[in-house]
Amino acid sequence: MPGIGIGTFGSDKYNAEQISAAVKGAVKAGYRLIDCAEVYGNEREIGRALGELFRDGTVKREDLFVVSKVWNDHHGEGEVKKACCNSLDALGLDFLDAYYIHWPFPNYHAPGCDGDSRNPDSKPFSKEEFLSVYRQCEELYREGKIRGIGVSNMTVSKLEAVLPECEIPPVLIEMELHPAFRQKELRALCKKHGIQPVGFCPLGSPSRPERDRTPEDLAAMEMPHIQKIAAAHGIHPAGVCLKWAAQSGAVPIPFSVKPAQYEANLAWLCSDPLTEEEMAEIDASPADCRLIKGQVFLWEGASDWREIWT
Repeated sequence: MPGIGIGTFGSDKYNAEQISAAVKGAVKAGYRLIDCAEVYGNEREIGRALGELFRDGTVKREDLFVVSKVWNDHHGEGEVKKACCNSLDALGLDFLDAYYIHWPFPNYHAPGCDGDSRNPDSKPFSKEEFLSVYRQCEELYREGKIRGIGVSNMTVSKLEAVLPECEIPPVLIEMELHPAFRQKELRALCKKHGIQPVGFCPLGSPSRPERDRTPEDLAAMEMPHIQKIAAAHGIHPAGVCLKWAAQSGAVPIPFSVKPAQYEANLAWLCSDPLTEEEMAEIDASPADCRLIKGQVFLWEGASDWREIWT
């Protein structure tokens, strides 16, 4: 698996064609991991970009590591395969290198959601329901449609509950991961079971919409010690965040549609590493700033977003 990927979630600010062009440019710049999802609404455009890259000889299919995710409204029996086939068709691929369960519970965006709305159709985590979805992914693996199973937005307690009953163990776990939210216990559990962490929001999501921010939120790039370390290396604070993730054993998947940014992200990750002292300083700093709080995934009766993270 490549050590860095290009994210494709950016529908809040960019259209599908812009994101598709960014994927094409990123692959030409050297990226080989492409993190997709049906719910992002841009897989067909990304598929056209991949087709062009294959036809012009920039890469072959075997050069790329392409993943997608089953969304929350496809958790029913037989629906996971349908969702996976839809993604394969949109992306123009015969198989996915990995397929994630996007969220561990079937919760849905409420119509016209403003980022804080509750949806009465949403449900709390159910081990049995999750395993039903996971077993459908195992069948996709046996059929050769996917080459690995991933989980996403899990907690330690949820992962510990389901791992003993997975016939085919997950190989990837996607999680919010940056210097301001390091998920030490979850990463330790993944290491114990041989599951590769993949970090979204690796820069602390500095460009996330204001509607999703709360006063206590702090983007990782804004942390004073991150800025100090960046100055010592002569790089942008974003480069420090990416280096920290990679040196911590995770695969970061930063998102940008700007060539200067995604090319710089790749260059920073390939430059001199952080020192042991710099890594220790980051790991000793406060780290309780979860940015993806899941307000839109609250189920009826939940009084606080933290309830979904237990």
